[in-house]
Order: sequence, then C-alpha cells, then structure tokens
Amino acid sequence: MRMNLSDLEIRVLGCLMEKELATPESYPLTLNALAAACNQKSNRDPVLSLSEAELQRGLEALGGRGLARLTTTGGRVGKYVHSMADKLGLAAPARAVLAELMLRGPQTAAELRGRCERMVEVGDLAAVEDILLKLQQHGPPLVVRLPRQPGRKEPRYAQVFAGMPELPEEEPEQWSAAPASRPRAGNERLEHLEQEVGALRDEIGELRREVEELLAAFS
Repeated sequence: MRMNLSDLEIRVLGCLMEKELATPESYPLTLNALAAACNQKSNRDPVLSLSEAELQRGLEALGGRGLARLTTTGGRVGKYVHSMADKLGLAAPARAVLAELMLRGPQTAAELRGRCERMVEVGDLAAVEDILLKLQQHGPPLVVRLPRQPGRKEPRYAQVFAGMPELPEEEPEQWSAAPASRPRAGNERLEHLEQEVGALRDEIGELRREVEELLAAFS
C-alpha cells in the first residue's frame, strides 16, 4: 500500500473512520454527509471548505488504493465506507487514534485519550500509549513520535500517511548573537537550549530519513 496520501485523501478517510465510530447509526455516509463531516468547524485542523467535486476526487483516489468504496447498503442512494479495518487489521481504538491524528494533526497521548473517548473507549493513558506504540511498530509504521520541543513537557505523535510532518526549527544563532556581557547563568541556559535544538534537529533528520525510506518502499 502506498503511504503518500494527499491532504484531501487524509481528510476524507479520517472522516469516514471517525463517523463509523462516533455516529454508527448514520454510517455509511452519503456524499452530502461526508461533505458536512469534512467541512465541519469543530474537531478539525485546519478547517476546510471542500466541494463535492473535490470529495469525489478524493474518494476515487482512496478507492484506487483499496481504502474506501461505494456501497448501496441501506437504500438506493450511494454511500461510502472505508476499508481500514480490513486493509490494515486495525481494531476500533487504533482507528480512533488514527482518525484524530488525521483530523487534528500532531497531539499528545493525553490529548488523544480525551478526544478519542467520544468515538470509542480507549482506556487509560497507558492504554493509549500502548496503542501508539503498536501503530509505530505496524508494518509499515503508521505513526511517529515527534521529538520533544523545547518548552513542551509531553511528546506529540503524528500520522505519516502523507510523509513526515513539517516541524518548525528554531535557529540557535538568535541566541549566539546576544551581547558577550551576558551573565554566566544566562550563558549556561542558552548553551543548554542550543544543545536541545541540536539534538532536536538530529532527531528530526533521522525521522525524515526513516519516513522517506518507507515512502520509497511502498511507492
């Protein structure tokens, strides 16, 4: 299976996965229902305004990958379903975690635990961390643990269906350009921050290389 999905495909697939768990009574989704789900303002980052033509293109692309399909179950109007459970063998809690990452971007385990509960019971924080670990160890990996950013206590996790997410990089030069007369404590703090940034860049580079290798393997 190719991993490099477009942002459109990820939004469509994430919404199908979300609605299957959150509102099973209205799943599979009609095209109108899918449009409402993709364009809703809550629990989405970024908020989008996709047309039906764009959604059709996304569904066709996902269909070509075996990740979504059209069904007439439940009436004459065509409805759409995803195939993530069959394609990747993922249980409902893992699908909920992936759906949240698809719809809201990188998040901590604690954030995922709170937000996934509206879809399915995922357990305590340790259970969510275990789900994330299994998604990282999936063949191929579906999630990566991002380097902890300076000033953040908890690491965030990201789905890699579109490749490695872009991360802002802080420039240590902004600190080294300060006057030479800084107090020793200030110097030590800045040196520590520079070391953190250097380590962060190394981790980002390694993660990007790993994801590039995965994309090449599944292209």
